[in-house]
Amino acid sequence: MEKITKIWIALLLFSLSAFILGWFEIVSSFFISVLLISTFLKGYFVIDYFMGLSEVTLRYRLIPTIWLSVVIISIAINYY
Repeated sequence: MEKITKIWIALLLFSLSAFILGWFEIVSSFFISVLLISTFLKGYFVIDYFMGLSEVTLRYRLIPTIWLSVVIISIAINYY
């Protein structure tokens, strides 16, 4: 199986787990942390592999990664 297929499956599983937690209204600090981490990983996979930024220099990869980190950290600060 190709690496991009494995990443795509991981993205589907992360999204499915977030949907299930929301559907059953499972809300606790632990699960919110899990959702934030999985959201960061999904964003990172999209940035690195599907946007094709894994083939460019580090500074171009850092721009969207830092933006994503700021958004995730802002959500975490506002939640907790």
